[in-house]
Amino acid sequence: TSIECVPAGKFHGPMVVSMRPMTPAQAVRATQVTTRFSATHGAPVHIGDPAAIGITDIQSPTFGAGVDIYEGELPVFWACGITPQTVALASKVEFMITHKPGHMFITDLRDAEVALL
Repeated sequence: TSIECVPAGKFHGPMVVSMRPMTPAQAVRATQVTTRFSATHGAPVHIGDPAAIGITDIQSPTFGAGVDIYEGELPVFWACGITPQTVALASKVEFMITHKPGHMFITDLRDAEVALL
């Protein structure tokens, strides 16, 4: 995306996002549910026109495969866990432990422990 992450020392770079197409009603509900979990992916960072966040070809993502967006659906974007990896690579970090796409971090924390409410 063209959304720049807040720099932290030598770490800087653009945010990577995940997208899921949804109806407007689903997008509202997804926002209501995920807003409570800011310690994880949290609320969507953008809903609507991909070009507004620097995505020029929604069908050809940098990571993964494109997803069809049908009539009556909106693209809904969340910050993606690949962001730290791309920032670390750009910052020339010597060593980093992270996840593999499709194989996310597992924790013993319960949803209630990371929820805002």
